[in-house]
Amino acid sequence: MSLEPINPASLAPPRGYSHGMLAPAGGRPLYVAGQVAWDGEQRIGSDDFAAQFAQALDNVLAVVAAAGGSPQDLAQMTIFVADKEAYAAATPQLGAVWRQRCGRHYPAIALVEVAALLEPRALVEIQAIAVLPPQRG
Repeated sequence: MSLEPINPASLAPPRGYSHGMLAPAGGRPLYVAGQVAWDGEQRIGSDDFAAQFAQALDNVLAVVAAAGGSPQDLAQMTIFVADKEAYAAATPQLGAVWRQRCGRHYPAIALVEVAALLEPRALVEIQAIAVLPPQRG
């Protein structure tokens, strides 16, 4: 099973995301709650934006893996940031983090700047929707 990127010719070509992702019939949606850079003991280990992004993404992927999925099952993500300038400055590192974990699979992504995140040290929070293959048997 694979998601189909939908990138209409009438829109500018996306860079680092897809305009849409079409799930195949029978796919099982998995809704992943917003994940920050917490470790297993709810501690944030770094104040570096790229490091926090990496940990938050790892947390999202851990939920997807626990449900039997893989990074290629990510259909949509919303990335909440407390400082869009910090996000922009870290873009090269974020791209490397993404490619290391997800390769060239780019889901539909929205980036939202917020006044603050619930966790005071959090710089980024990632919410996601994955579509897993139908259960067998």
